[in-house]
Amino acid sequence: DVFLIVTGTAFGSHDMAWLRKQARRRDAQARIVDVTGQFACFALWGPHSREILGGLTPADLSNPAFAFMTAQELTVADVPVRALRVTFVGELGWELYASSEYGTALWSALWDAGQGEGLVAGGYRAIESMRLEKGYRVWGSDITAETNPYEAGLGFCVKLDKPGGFEGCDALRELKQRGPARRLRALVLDDPQAVVLGSEPVRIGERVVGRVTSGGLGYTTGTSIAYAYLPVEHAAPGTRVAVDLFGEWMGGVVAREPLFDPAGDRVHGR
Repeated sequence: DVFLIVTGTAFGSHDMAWLRKQARRRDAQARIVDVTGQFACFALWGPHSREILGGLTPADLSNPAFAFMTAQELTVADVPVRALRVTFVGELGWELYASSEYGTALWSALWDAGQGEGLVAGGYRAIESMRLEKGYRVWGSDITAETNPYEAGLGFCVKLDKPGGFEGCDALRELKQRGPARRLRALVLDDPQAVVLGSEPVRIGERVVGRVTSGGLGYTTGTSIAYAYLPVEHAAPGTRVAVDLFGEWMGGVVAREPLFDPAGDRVHGR
């Protein structure tokens, strides 16, 4: 069996060390190799991504043939590609992995094919804004080694009935039964132009109850967004909060997630 594990740019060393540690503990007959330099990756996201990609491959990209959260090997503009139908911006799209020797050719083909569909190159800040609107968590700020999936709103990712179990299964089962003492919540500030950078204190009444984990401007929703862990008794949507911005308390409200496309129609291409 062969598995391709994709992680964040800043966490490769951490994740590689953890995998190798677990392999040694289990005396696993597995070879773990960092192949980062062997691949180029481009994310093609947006409402016209299916049309752009479809013009470069004979593959069927319809929902029944290529479902969300699945992967296939395709040929895109004569380039062998491993395509993952995933997104980090809340829109229909694919991550495309190809041998690094084909990186420039794949980029050029996608870029040229997308010009008639309004394709633009998106940077980190654009992606950050869209993932905030969609409520996607970021490792290192929203979720860390000190948080658990249930308080972070990621309990749906945990399969406690997985055959053979997994590392931490018993601890997570206990956490689920006990219930979280806090929850990660989206906050929408009263001033849509307020800039939240992270780590700002969050107050309810006169009591500081948490700190911002991440935040920024939502350009689609026209809001200033912050995420923070709040005690469960103060985590209900509609709860008023205040965030310390450069020495002044800015009012806000606990919002229902996600702020953008709550039915998931755009992600699923419906």
